[in-house]
Amino acid sequence: MGFRNFLCAMALSPLAASAGNAATLLEPTLHLKPQGVEGGGGRVALTLDACGGKTDTRILSALVDNKIPATIFVTGIWLKRNAEALEIMRAHPDLFELENHGGRHIPAVDAPRKIYGIRSAGSPDAVQAEVQSGAAALARAGGPAPKWFRGATAEYSPSAIAMIRRLGFKIAGFSINGDGGSLLGAKETARRIGAAKDGDVIIAHINQPTHAAGEGVVQGLLALKQKGMTFVRLDDAEGIGNDGTTD
Repeated sequence: MGFRNFLCAMALSPLAASAGNAATLLEPTLHLKPQGVEGGGGRVALTLDACGGKTDTRILSALVDNKIPATIFVTGIWLKRNAEALEIMRAHPDLFELENHGGRHIPAVDAPRKIYGIRSAGSPDAVQAEVQSGAAALARAGGPAPKWFRGATAEYSPSAIAMIRRLGFKIAGFSINGDGGSLLGAKETARRIGAAKDGDVIIAHINQPTHAAGEGVVQGLLALKQKGMTFVRLDDAEGIGNDGTTD
């Protein structure tokens, strides 16, 4: 696995966290406004990070074949290397919403430090550059301007959150970590995703085609569909985040 792919995998890994390193940072949550549907129905939002590297076609094909909408958070790095996958997503605007994961997959933390082994942006100017370069990369790729941002590692300094909001972006937290940064096995990934309930926002990865987690993502999504769950994109639902990320 390439170095950037390793960093992306480590970003949400529970194995990589240290209490001291995360103590002053925020990892925002995000929920959809619940519909109050009983019997296994309701709405969930699937969000998939495309940090760098390649595309997991197991997941992409399953989404297209089963008409499951998803919000894809793409970096400028991924966009440069995945023209074929991007073309498929652009061909299905009813399914795929492309949002901003940053230009170079750098944590949106405006003081120098490492988060899960990844060096932070380190200054307000660098956070701004990461956010704006990600938006610029999406603009060059065509399609609507992004409205949501998710930083590398999904952890933020409070001041960075305020800055990103001033730039006009909502920040995409989550309520279910589906694949543990793509490091979980297929069975545990399927269990986590398949347990989603009305209002949950799932995070997983679509850029690790060699990882077993991708198989679990597909299994979990099909289990939710079988239960009668409706999938929505973030832009099509009212998302409620904490820590000032959406209000």
